[in-house]
Amino acid sequence: MIKYIKNLSFPQIVNITAIILTFVIALAPFTGLAQFATPNCGNTNLPCDTSVSAFILKIINIALAVAGLVAVLFLIIGGFRYITSAGNEETAEQAKKIITNAIIGIVIIILSFVIVRVISTALANNQA
Repeated sequence: MIKYIKNLSFPQIVNITAIILTFVIALAPFTGLAQFATPNCGNTNLPCDTSVSAFILKIINIALAVAGLVAVLFLIIGGFRYITSAGNEETAEQAKKIITNAIIGIVIIILSFVIVRVISTALANNQA
């Protein structure tokens, strides 16, 4: 492990650090709500389900939403590159590949969301 860390360049270390900090900052609000979670929520707007499985399900849903946004962003970038290719066949082919891969990614993300929803519903019904 140390051997691999020594071989990293400064930009790679900065990128890894930025990715880790992004996830920490994105998940920070969830840790702050832990003090308010009570088994009897009453009329509050806080979620009543405080189990580990519900927390993992929320993280999975957030990750799928972020992945969906990234896939849509790539779809927009591919469309923009295709429109601005100005007759250059190589650029148009690259744009078509980006669009194709983005659509495949969106389909996979939607199917993943459905699979997670079905599994979580089945597990919730078995626990009740």
